[in-house]
Amino acid sequence: MRLGVLDVGSNTVHLLVVDAHPGARPLPAHSHKAELRLAELLDEAGAISDAGVERLIATVHGALQAAEDKGVEEVLPFATSAVREATNSDDVLRRVQAETGVTLSVLSGPEEARLTFLAARRWFGWSAGKLLVLDIGGGSLELAYGLDEEPDVAVSLPLGAGRLTTGWLPGDPPDPTDVRALRRHVRTEIARNVGLFTRHGTPDHTVATSKTFKQLARIAGAARSADGLYVQRTLDRDALEEWVPRLAGMSTKQRAELPGVSEGRARQLLAGALVAEAALDLYGLEEVEICPWALREGVILRRLDHLPTT
Repeated sequence: MRLGVLDVGSNTVHLLVVDAHPGARPLPAHSHKAELRLAELLDEAGAISDAGVERLIATVHGALQAAEDKGVEEVLPFATSAVREATNSDDVLRRVQAETGVTLSVLSGPEEARLTFLAARRWFGWSAGKLLVLDIGGGSLELAYGLDEEPDVAVSLPLGAGRLTTGWLPGDPPDPTDVRALRRHVRTEIARNVGLFTRHGTPDHTVATSKTFKQLARIAGAARSADGLYVQRTLDRDALEEWVPRLAGMSTKQRAELPGVSEGRARQLLAGALVAEAALDLYGLEEVEICPWALREGVILRRLDHLPTT
């Protein structure tokens, strides 16, 4: 069957269309996305502005038209931290449902972590052993660890690259004092949760997902996305530590000129790098391998698991 997963994230609204059936690898057929950066459209009270809601509704309409054009049989719509944590979340969900007919399922942070973990487990297989999975989104950082398809521990922290950029790094380039303050904040938040994971033992394989990690790996020398899904890509901690001060001294325009860095994500890259650097350091990781699959694929795989086999 042809499935569409509609991901209303903190940075983008992304429709991924795949051809899939139980027991088979989902094959991407089409991708339709728009960068809304909802995490940056919150007012002082933490609500998504009227203009932001209108843009979201228009974008969902566009995604539904794309799904219809591509012959999608079922759309799986969900929202993550930007909608989940908005103070007017219920009103946003009602307006989206009333004006588009789409009922967004709001995932909790731990659900995000578990579904991303499922995707990584299916990608790397059982031979990967005990997996530690890191995912930096626009609004939150997800971490999950385990030996099976359901992780033993799954945590979500409010350390997304978009959220942190908006709240901590107003300058362009940012003020060194602000960078230092954000670095302290990030490390304090991550350190509080390290014990939840280390008590389960050392992971056999550590992987990272998300656009932030992919872009950091690319500027540190990993293969281009054009080289294909199956090329191994890693992010080395030493290389990351060299890049963080360089990114801190760059303007958004300068970061956007780096290989693999999109213009829409360039402003957030420093905050994401600080989170990635802190996670690798505090968890004692020398490198992480980039996983092509993440939350959207996890949602698809979970849906396929519940389809009857014929």
